[in-house]
Amino acid sequence: MRHHWLIGTIVTLNLCASAISAEPALRRTGAPWPDTLLARVEALALIETLNASLLCASCTATEVLTKWCADHKLASEPVVHARRITGTEKPVSPEQRRRLHVGPEEEVTYRHVELTCGDHVLVEAENWYVPSRVGPDINHLLITTDTPFGRAVRDLKPARENFSVEMFWKPLPDGWELAPPADENPEAALEIPLRLFQHRALIYNAAHEPFSEVSEIYTREILAFGPP
Repeated sequence: MRHHWLIGTIVTLNLCASAISAEPALRRTGAPWPDTLLARVEALALIETLNASLLCASCTATEVLTKWCADHKLASEPVVHARRITGTEKPVSPEQRRRLHVGPEEEVTYRHVELTCGDHVLVEAENWYVPSRVGPDINHLLITTDTPFGRAVRDLKPARENFSVEMFWKPLPDGWELAPPADENPEAALEIPLRLFQHRALIYNAAHEPFSEVSEIYTREILAFGPP
């Protein structure tokens, strides 16, 4: 019965996480996640909910994170900001040029930022984009300001196509549904690593022309609101 209840919990959380998070009466305390089987199931359901939202082709990461920040009350002002990381430069690779359909002489600009909501760094994002395909106004905005990429290019009606998803942390060990972990410690905080998962995607304009490749690493700060 315990196993059936846990499996039902996963299904319920995946289906209802957005409805639960939107309920105004539920205030997140920001308490640490306890090291229990139920907390691990809840963390997994939330991570997979966010992961699925990011796979939506018509959504930008900025839009998804803004809603996540608002739903889970991560900041009094649920606005996602980009904080530039300087001193790093990663030239576009020949493989990336092939994905972007640009020749060896075409200019490709590298942008490295942290996406934040309040005091939380939700994502470390790298972006390689083709200036000639975004236009001078957007290019100027991206070079001179900390505007998130998704917000800067929204007039291009961007569409997202993920080509890689890598999970760095599994809250539950393999085979947990057959033999649940016996080492629960409700008094201890669950150890959540900094990096949870990574998305790599191409961004297309309305003419289905790729103008950007992004790499996004999502951090444990997406769970900073604490357990339900």
